[in-house]
Amino acid sequence: MSTPKDNGFYMPAEWRTHSCCWMAWPCNRDLWGEGLKAARYAYAEVARAIARYEPVFMVADPEDRSNAEVLCDNNVNIIPFPLNDSWMRDTGPSFLVNDSGSVAGVDWQFNDYGNKDGKPTNGWVDSAALATRILERIGVNRFQAPLVLEGGSIHVDGEGTLLTSEQCLLNPNRNPQLSRQQIETMLRDYTGCEQIIWLGRGLLDDDTDGHVDNLACFVKPGTVMALSCNDPDDDNYAPLQDNLARLRQATDARGRRLEIIEVEQPEKRLNPLNGLRLAMSYINFYIANGAIIVPEFNQPEFDSAAARALAEAFPGRDIVQVPGLDIIPGGGNVHCITQQQPERAER
Repeated sequence: MSTPKDNGFYMPAEWRTHSCCWMAWPCNRDLWGEGLKAARYAYAEVARAIARYEPVFMVADPEDRSNAEVLCDNNVNIIPFPLNDSWMRDTGPSFLVNDSGSVAGVDWQFNDYGNKDGKPTNGWVDSAALATRILERIGVNRFQAPLVLEGGSIHVDGEGTLLTSEQCLLNPNRNPQLSRQQIETMLRDYTGCEQIIWLGRGLLDDDTDGHVDNLACFVKPGTVMALSCNDPDDDNYAPLQDNLARLRQATDARGRRLEIIEVEQPEKRLNPLNGLRLAMSYINFYIANGAIIVPEFNQPEFDSAAARALAEAFPGRDIVQVPGLDIIPGGGNVHCITQQQPERAER
């Protein structure tokens, strides 16, 4: 089977120029419950913020189309597709480019985050089909990957290095038939990366099983921004310290030791939907053309520190803070609900 790597495709860094951003409108009433209305307002605010810098296409279930149009205003393009959920990063395509300027997309296997609830497959069939529908609509080449993977579980530097976590990709609820080595081979084949850096565990009560977009990301080649915790009594202290230690020992595909920018996690809050700890992280931001869209959590000291760190890491880009507390109860944040489509990119 021909892979993206065979065809010269690779996953570019998220800071490369985008042609647009893809999002999906909240619709899962079982997930959001009474928080659905607030989530929709928050998603709309994120979409409007991004639309100041690049086009935004919001996929909405046909029955929710008018609601999305009213809240998002005319600067956001509404695309009616059947939906089960609203985490575009995880269920949409992961976009690729090659050196001749072509764009393609990876369609990963999706099993509803390990199918922990034992729901029948038809409960998330539209999520599993979303990447295919988007790629068919925009008319770009689709690579079907034989790997269960959500897009928020990987992050790349565009120069051959990939970050992920053992808790997620080595979890037996995703690909129990595959060894670590086999998973690494598939990651290389479908992202074009050469060096894989494995972090350990994610945040407490993170239903994604430790997606890396809550933990660490590249802000430029050779430099990683990582979530940290300075309270030894906090449940997240040990796993975050372990992740930092792994990053300090790692080298990227170019052989460089990584520069690490630490950003302190906000103070603990509980999820009003289920009483578990919210997996809040400032690493879960979106890099738009000319801006960084980052969640804030009504904690001025921590919110401001994160904004300062991002301003230093991305000079020349606006830092736009958006409310994150109405998104995070659903299980993710700004990065999780967005997916960039790159323009022509060259190494």
